[in-house]
Amino acid sequence: MPTVEAAAEAASISRTTAYRYFPSQRALLVAAHPETALESLLPTDAPDDVAARLDLTIDALTRMVVSTESQARTMLRLSLEADPDERSQLALRQGRAITWIEEALAPLRPGMSAAEVHRLAVAIRSATGIEALVWLTDVAGLSRDDAAQLMRWSARAMLTTALQERAATTPSAGPRTDGRE
Repeated sequence: MPTVEAAAEAASISRTTAYRYFPSQRALLVAAHPETALESLLPTDAPDDVAARLDLTIDALTRMVVSTESQARTMLRLSLEADPDERSQLALRQGRAITWIEEALAPLRPGMSAAEVHRLAVAIRSATGIEALVWLTDVAGLSRDDAAQLMRWSARAMLTTALQERAATTPSAGPRTDGRE
C-alpha cells in the first residue's frame, strides 16, 4: 500500500509538499481512487427494453469494478473503517451506481412508482459492485469472470421477479420488459 513518503519520492517532491496535499495515507488513498464523472453507463442510443438497458448498465459497471478492483478494495476498506460522517464523503459511497441502475430501469416508471424503481435499483446494487465482487471471489471462490457473470445474472433475476410481481398485482400489466403498457 503506498505511503505519502513513497508518493513524494515517486513524484520527486519533498515530503513536506506531499504532506501539504495529503496529510495522511488515508487522504492519499482517497485521492488516488479512480474517479468517474460518468453520468450514465448507457450508450447514447440506448434501447427502450428495460432488460437490455439493465444488461448494458450492469455489464459496464462490472467491467469498471473489475478493472479498478485494487483501488475499489482500498476504498471499500477505508469506507468500512470510516466514521459515519466521513463515510458519506468517500468516492465509493456517492450513490452513482444506484443512479445508473435507476436510469436503466427508467422504462418501468409508467407502471412503477419512483420508490419501487429505487427499491429495485438498491436491491440490484446490493448484488453488484466491489462488495459483491469481493465476496464472490474471496469467499465463494469464483473467478472474476464468473463473479461478473453471476452479478449480471442476479440483476436480471431481480428485474424478472419485480416484473412478475408487478404483473401479479396489476391485471393490465403483462410480463413486458420494454416499459410499455
